[in-house]
Amino acid sequence: MPYIYEDPRKKEPNLPHTARSIHSSGKTYDQLRQECLQKGSLFEDIDFPANDSSLFYSEKPNIPFVWKRPKEIVKDPEFILGGASRTDVCQGDLGDCWLLAAIASLTLNEKVLHRVVPPDQSFGSGYAGIFHFQFWQHNEWLDIVIDDRLPTFRNRLVFLHSADLNEFWSALLEKAYAKLNGSYETLKGGSTIEAMEDFTGGVSEAYENKSPPNKYFEMMDKALKRGSMLGCSIDITSSAETEAKTPQGLVKGHAYSITGLDEVNYRGKKVQLIRVRNPWGQVEWNGAWSDNAPEWNSIDPAERKRLCQTSLDDGEFWMNFEEFKRHFDKVEICNLTPDALDDDSEHKWEVTFHQGSWIRGSTAGGCRNFLDTFWTNPQIKLSLKEKDDGHSECTFIAALIQKNRRKMRKVGADMLTIGYAIYPCPPGQSQATKDFFKFNPSKARSKTYINLREISQRFKLPPGDYMLVPTTFEPHQEADFCLRIFSEKKADIEEVEGDINVDIPDPPKPNPPHKETEEEKQFRNLFEQIAGEDMGVSPEELQYVLNSVLRRTKNIKFKELSILSCRNIVSLMDTSGDGKLEFDEFKIFWDKLKNWINIFIQFDTDKSGTMSSYELRLALKTAGYQLNNIVLQLIVLRYADESFQIEFDDFLNCLIRLENSCRVFKALGRSNADTININQLEFISLAMNI
Repeated sequence: MPYIYEDPRKKEPNLPHTARSIHSSGKTYDQLRQECLQKGSLFEDIDFPANDSSLFYSEKPNIPFVWKRPKEIVKDPEFILGGASRTDVCQGDLGDCWLLAAIASLTLNEKVLHRVVPPDQSFGSGYAGIFHFQFWQHNEWLDIVIDDRLPTFRNRLVFLHSADLNEFWSALLEKAYAKLNGSYETLKGGSTIEAMEDFTGGVSEAYENKSPPNKYFEMMDKALKRGSMLGCSIDITSSAETEAKTPQGLVKGHAYSITGLDEVNYRGKKVQLIRVRNPWGQVEWNGAWSDNAPEWNSIDPAERKRLCQTSLDDGEFWMNFEEFKRHFDKVEICNLTPDALDDDSEHKWEVTFHQGSWIRGSTAGGCRNFLDTFWTNPQIKLSLKEKDDGHSECTFIAALIQKNRRKMRKVGADMLTIGYAIYPCPPGQSQATKDFFKFNPSKARSKTYINLREISQRFKLPPGDYMLVPTTFEPHQEADFCLRIFSEKKADIEEVEGDINVDIPDPPKPNPPHKETEEEKQFRNLFEQIAGEDMGVSPEELQYVLNSVLRRTKNIKFKELSILSCRNIVSLMDTSGDGKLEFDEFKIFWDKLKNWINIFIQFDTDKSGTMSSYELRLALKTAGYQLNNIVLQLIVLRYADESFQIEFDDFLNCLIRLENSCRVFKALGRSNADTININQLEFISLAMNI
């Protein structure tokens, strides 16, 4: 049966409202639940056990946590009590206010909430100690199954909890999110928009209140009405300021959610107000328009009722929008994808995506500061085909995510510093070279390189083809990434990996003895000395002469050619099949060798005597091999050392293997097509020859 290579990047995303179950048993939530009901037992999740490993990876609890099911904590637990609301989200002893702010925003959109928190779950009929939640991860939805054992101390939940002690949906949601990311500890510290995206599959934008866009209030109001999720925060200048309280009752370095915007008539004027919520469920703004502020006494009671203005210490409060801009520094908006929007939504984005990787020594080229390697990064062709309605340009948001970094914290992985640049597309379909980036400025770029999970930015460009280059800041940093384009009109993206094209000219045939030049006569004398009486150069004889010559060659670092390498050379050049090189075969190889030495020296640009894996790309192209990223990655893995350097003997072996594989492929080809059909014998013969 033939082996079929399937590129994982071409994987289709899950359809809306479907989610992939990832429990180690291979069973779905429904299957696991039915199994427990049939056995009469409560579910215990082996993937996320009720012990310290699920809590922390770098520390131990400073108090003795006891894992309990809700029915062991209260007499009559409820999954959702009276509808999910913002007051169901109160912070515990974990520094995940960013997550709680996103959960509070989640409750404002019932359709999105029910996607993340499937509503047909309860502690009543059919209860089996099992619950499930759905999160978006890198362009697919995952169904996360958990048991309902929660960490407690003195019979109270330690982490997220509802204001009503009988309600548990929010605590279970936090547990499922902790499982998704590896432990509760991995949830310490983060950006609200990270969780917002995992709840919606949306794309985020961040705005600075010091330099707001035009019609800022209207833009935020429209976003909230669209179902987008909004968060805000106050910057800190040092870690000592984290969660420091200001005289106005606001908390620095703390994630708040924005839950409403409105206008009221106040003393004959329209005043813009914004409603903000502290996920602590307490500690509120105490300035103008706060819960007990005198401004409310001048407002019509009907207006107060419409705005649901109360004096409860529930963490939620109104502010004048102008004061909001002065006191808060940043606003984050998560725009929803089409599948998360209601059918009658005002606007739907067109979404396209690409999954890719930065691989050390091959496609991890770093930013434009590192020109010698920058051009080797993945190059994504972006085609903008239609102008926005009533405009001459195309609006789109480019969002670049580095994948799984939070989950990898326990093995020491931090967020990488990432960014991207957008260039006009070079002519044709080939990859852009170093010279292209050297002489062509970018058309647009991300504002900054930053160590966040995702960077995103809105652009307007004329219709046309562009080259988007996603990168880490430093070269040689390895990670998987997901690039998404949200556009007003349809756009297409595809990675330009380069075509595979081999152009090896047939070598000139040596002149017959009576027409030889003086140089050729000298070469024949050399051959006769090496070959001996049998007039053929064996692999052992070839090894001796090549090592002697290469040791005397300047400007290249060289260890020693092995006997295996020399047998490969003989296999490549031996047309008679006697296991030796005759004069014509030896002469053709010698000409090849001189050419390969010159190419190696030419592309060893730093004159180190070795060639970097990035320089190798151009060297192979000059030798006649135009290769794509996948093949180049395989070559680097095989021939480069840990510093991504290639010495001449490895370069020589690489060229021999490439030429051998191309010759065998051509011999097996039944036509001039770029595919062949082979049986098992032919495949084994091919593998042994290469």
